[in-house]
Amino acid sequence: MIIDAHQHFWNYNPDKHVWIDGTMQILQNNFLPNDLGPILNNNGIDGCIAVQADQSLEETEFLIGLANQHNWIKAVIGWIDLKANDIEEQLLNLKHTPVLKGFRHILQSEEPEFMLAPEFIRGIAALQKFNYCYELLIYPKHLSAALTLVKQFPDMRFVIDHIAKPNIKDQKISDWQEGIELLGRQTNVYCKISGMVTEADWKNWTSADFDAYLNIIIKAFGADRLIYGSDWPVCLLAADYHQQYAIYKQYFGNYSEKDIALIFGGNAKRFYQI
Repeated sequence: MIIDAHQHFWNYNPDKHVWIDGTMQILQNNFLPNDLGPILNNNGIDGCIAVQADQSLEETEFLIGLANQHNWIKAVIGWIDLKANDIEEQLLNLKHTPVLKGFRHILQSEEPEFMLAPEFIRGIAALQKFNYCYELLIYPKHLSAALTLVKQFPDMRFVIDHIAKPNIKDQKISDWQEGIELLGRQTNVYCKISGMVTEADWKNWTSADFDAYLNIIIKAFGADRLIYGSDWPVCLLAADYHQQYAIYKQYFGNYSEKDIALIFGGNAKRFYQI
């Protein structure tokens, strides 16, 4: 099974999707399963993981509803207020929804200290108690705090989104490499090779721009903890679906069939327990 482990659905609302600014007009549209389904089929992909793009419980319910209508949406990563006093009660109410596998907060918009607050730590502990995973959407400046966080939960599944968003456009590596390598030593941490084209020059990238970063990521996490994701439709800012997929297919083209199967589906099945 080939899985796209990172994509989004939304009915565009400028009040909700405030991060979609004037430079992102292509994203100011609705993106729903009927749009993605044919694209996945055309690229030989069997299923996907729907990830939150709006920080609300309504978003979580919206994605669950879509997954219930389309069996190729294999899992949902929703949003929940991890700092809520009744976090365990909320999670208990959600346990009847098996397609919901974990949660994400848009940590890239917060200061690094946000994820080390006692209330946030308590929320992560609650996720672990209920066997949910957690997705780390961060920039390089957050890597040190992320390491401190995950070390407190060695038995919990974490995944770094978009290889922690290094500045590929300016080919900056050093400020990102050390932190990502330290996280790679934590065996409960996976990494998504996703969202890379939008960290490059949107109009002038080439596949070679990503090689140095992928070299570091494969060495840090190994083929058994890397997970492919398209970041559709956000990827459309810089590439269509086939173009972004081709970057990874080309890079890993000479790897063993076993490793390719892990990166493009097997690891996602294991991580998300699907």
